Amino acid sequence: MSETVVVRVKPGSRKGPLVERGDDGALTIYVQERAVDGKANEAVSKLLAQHLGVPRSRVELTSGAAARLKRFRIT
Repeated sequence: MSETVVVRVKPGSRKGPLVERGDDGALTIYVQERAVDGKANEAVSKLLAQHLGVPRSRVELTSGAAARLKRFRIT
C-alpha cells in the first residue's frame, strides 16, 4: 500500500531543517540546502522520511523535481 504526500519546499532556508504542518494539513519543509544538483530534493526526502518515521528507501519523489510543490510516494 502506498500513500501520496504533497509538500511545499523552501530550499536555502535558515529555518531548516524543519517540517511544519499548516492549519489546512499541508506540509511545508524547510531545508538549508540550495536547489542545485538535486541537493535540496535529497534533503527533503531524508527529512520527510524522518518526520514520517519510515526508512528513506520508502520515500520516492514522483513529481515536482524542479518545482517548490513536490509529490512523494510513501510505500
